Amino acid sequence: MVELEQKLPCAGLLPLSIGKVTLEEVDLGQLCSLSPFGDASLLGAALEQHHGMALPQPGRMTGKAGARCIWFGRETWLLAGPVAYADLAQSAAVVDQSDGWASVALRGPGAVDVLARLVPVDLRESTFKRGHSARTMVQHMTASITRTGAQSFLILVFRSMAGTLVHDLKCAMEAVASRR
Repeated sequence: MVELEQKLPCAGLLPLSIGKVTLEEVDLGQLCSLSPFGDASLLGAALEQHHGMALPQPGRMTGKAGARCIWFGRETWLLAGPVAYADLAQSAAVVDQSDGWASVALRGPGAVDVLARLVPVDLRESTFKRGHSARTMVQHMTASITRTGAQSFLILVFRSMAGTLVHDLKCAMEAVASRR
């Protein structure tokens, strides 16, 4: 009988370090999309009560490493890390998305320069501060980008695009490193 082995989307492709920028895969734990049935404040209260974090405003993230809630589009949030508490399903559609996304962390001086080559959003710290999140494009891939620190970003793309994401980021990392 064939034994199936669970692999992360970027298995064998990462980590990668070019110049002063590193790219590594991040296992965020369980990923659940949250879409309220009506009043989002009910979902927010349940999230606060059971997970200790507020429902983020559009374009924002709450929580920290290990337990985050990321704005993921109109009336949609992504709970990353903890298993979604059962009571959330009373006020929202809670859908496990764990196997559908690849998540990577881009860190280091020059991370913004790398992303500037691929993303049509101003990600400089003066405009896109820690905890800010955007649904945008990375080249031709739909993505979520969240600033997690002064020089670090969390990037999520569809799992099927993991190899393309790594390739595109690697090319941009090489181009930025060649300028120094």
